[in-house]
Amino acid sequence: MTPRLSGRIAEVAAADPAARALEFRGRWHTWAELAAAMDRIDGVIDAHAGGGTAVVGVPARNTPLHVALLLAVLRRGGCFVVINPARGRESVRSDVAGLGLRLVLGQTADIEELAGATDGTALVAFDDLDADARVQHRPARPAEGRSRPGVAVRMPTSGTTGPPKRIDLAYDALDASMAVAKHYEAKKRDPARRPSGVALVNSPLAHMGGVFRVLQCVLDGRAFVFFERFDLRPWLEAVRTYRPKTVSLVPAALRMVLEADPDPADLSSLRAVTSGTAPLAPEDADAFTARFGVPVLTSYAATEFAGGVAGWTLRDHEKHWSEKRGSAGRAQPGCALRVVDEHTHDVLGPDRPGLLEVRPAQLGRDAGWMRTNDLARIDADGFLYILGRADQAIIRGGFKVLPDRVRSVLEALPDVRGAVVLGVPDGRLGEVPAALVEPRPGAAPDPAALRAEAARSLAGYEVPKEVHIVAELPRTTSGKVDLGAAKALLREVSA
Repeated sequence: MTPRLSGRIAEVAAADPAARALEFRGRWHTWAELAAAMDRIDGVIDAHAGGGTAVVGVPARNTPLHVALLLAVLRRGGCFVVINPARGRESVRSDVAGLGLRLVLGQTADIEELAGATDGTALVAFDDLDADARVQHRPARPAEGRSRPGVAVRMPTSGTTGPPKRIDLAYDALDASMAVAKHYEAKKRDPARRPSGVALVNSPLAHMGGVFRVLQCVLDGRAFVFFERFDLRPWLEAVRTYRPKTVSLVPAALRMVLEADPDPADLSSLRAVTSGTAPLAPEDADAFTARFGVPVLTSYAATEFAGGVAGWTLRDHEKHWSEKRGSAGRAQPGCALRVVDEHTHDVLGPDRPGLLEVRPAQLGRDAGWMRTNDLARIDADGFLYILGRADQAIIRGGFKVLPDRVRSVLEALPDVRGAVVLGVPDGRLGEVPAALVEPRPGAAPDPAALRAEAARSLAGYEVPKEVHIVAELPRTTSGKVDLGAAKALLREVSA
C-alpha cells in the first residue's frame, strides 16, 4: 500500500506543473522541473537498486537537486538515508562503507569523494537539477541492501555529544508529525489549490529540521526559498520581498539578526519566529521581541520523536510569557510529558527536577514512554523547563553543576554572543567547569570580569574555574555547539 505521504507528493508534483516550487540563489524552479528530475532519479533507482521501494543513501545538501532526490525516494515509498557531508571526508566514507547500501546518489563532488569507499555500492552523480545521471561506480556484485519496510528517512542525530546514531523515521510518524505541528492538514485537499505565501527554509537537509520544513512546504503545496545555509543578507532580502508570517531561526541565527539590527519595518510581516534545535536564552528572545515587536516561540523536539513534542503557541505567549520565560512551552496536542526520579524512575510532581520522559503523538497510540537524557521540571501549569543533560552534569566536589544553567547565565551578559561549559579534571575536586566564550562583534570581554559577573547569579561551585575567549564556537550544521570539537578547542586554548 502506497504511504499517504508518497501519494501527496505525487499529487502536488503533478498539479499545475508551471507553478513555482522553490527559489534557490535567486532563480525560481517550477514543479515541472522538479517532477522531471524526480522521474530521471526514479529511472536511476530502478536500474541500480533493484526497483521496488529501494533504500537510497544521499549526502544531503541544501540544493534543488537534493530536494528532488528526497521527493523522488519518498514518492516511490523508499527509504532516504541521510549522509551528512559536513562530517568530513573520512567520516563520510566510513559511514557509507558501514551502511551496506546498494545505491548512493548525490552531487558530483560528493560522489567523487566516495570513490573506493565500498565495492558493493553503486555511486551515481548529478551535476545539478537538470543534468542526467553519471555512473561513477557500478559494482560487479551489489551489496545485499537492507530493507526498511515503512521507513521514510534514516536520519543521523546531530552528534553534538558523540558519534551520531541513526534513527528510523516511519512514513506514518512523519505524516503525523506534520499534523501535530498544524502545518499540514490531515484531510484530503485539492492539490491544485496552493497557498499564496512563500516560506523561507534555511535548516540543513542533513538534519531533521531541514527535512521537516521542506516536507511542510511540499505537502502543503507552498512555494519556498531554499538557502544553502543561513546567510543574513539574502535572508533579510527574502523577508522583505516575500513578507512571510513566520520564520524559523536557530538561536545562533536569531542572535545574528539582533546584532545586525535591521530596520523593524523589514520584519513587520512576521507574526512569530519559531526557534528550536538548541537552547535559546530568554534574554535574546526578549530583546528580539522588544526590538522588532515579534514574539519568539521556542520548542522542544528530537529526531527520535520524529518532530516536536512541546512548544509555545501565540496564545500561551500572550498570556504566560512574562511569568514562564525560559520554558520550552507546553506539550503539543496528543503528546505527553512527565518527569521521573533519576535513580528510582518514580514519577515526580510539579516543579521537581528529574529525567524527562516523552510519549510522542506522532509515534502512534501504542507508543510508550521514551526516556531522555534531559534533566527537566514541569510546573503545575504544564510548562516544560529543560535544565540540562544528565550525561553532561559536572560533579564538583560532590556538588552537581548543570552546564546549560551556567551557559545561560554567561549568554545573558551583554558582551557574550555564545558560550559552552565543559567539565575538566581536577585533582582535588574531581571535575570543575570551564567555559569557552564567543564575544559579540566589537566586544572584548575580560575573562576575570565575566567570571565575576556570572558569580552574581551562580552558586560558588557553579562558577567556571576557567573562562577562555575564542573567536568562534564550533557548531554542527544544525547550529548546535559541537561538544567534541569544543572539548578539543578547550584543550588547545588551555595548553
